[in-house]
Amino acid sequence: MTAAASNAPVSPEQIWAWLAEVEDPEIPVISIVDLGIVREVQWQGSGEAAECVVTITPTYSGCPATGVIARSVVEALQRRGLPRVRLETRIAPAWTTDWMSDSGKQKLRAYGIAPPIGLAATQTIAVGDIGRGQRPAMQAAPAGLACPQCASTQVTLSSQFGSTPCKALYVCQACKEPFDYFKCH
Repeated sequence: MTAAASNAPVSPEQIWAWLAEVEDPEIPVISIVDLGIVREVQWQGSGEAAECVVTITPTYSGCPATGVIARSVVEALQRRGLPRVRLETRIAPAWTTDWMSDSGKQKLRAYGIAPPIGLAATQTIAVGDIGRGQRPAMQAAPAGLACPQCASTQVTLSSQFGSTPCKALYVCQACKEPFDYFKCH
């Protein structure tokens, strides 16, 4: 029974479950909940004027998938009988890979994308002496980074940017397969 048919408010837990079925448009094996984009679900108002408010945080400002995600959230909830759905975008605190679920990281690995390693709060980024016109140094692979195809840790960085800005491109020296690594940030 849909929310409209029962006239009873749907629990936030049920809404979270529905949102867990909304795929990320760039990586369709992971949901927007597993990715950590959905930050909050709440009801505002009461009765027929009640509105479901979903707060999301994009993975980075300017992410081209943000509009698609917003439409997907509204459509998914309206299909389930929630006529009034409003999206709010929260950019602070900034999204971090620390918000990804363990299940989401496992799904990434199974799909062929190496999930982020460690916590973003503990990462340091060496950018070289850019102020003096030098190019940033290529970073060594994060400790423990393994090829999602064969699990070898003999990997080398091919490009600091992979298929999306959130990923870096590595090549496994054991099986020779290239793979994306979802950068920890």
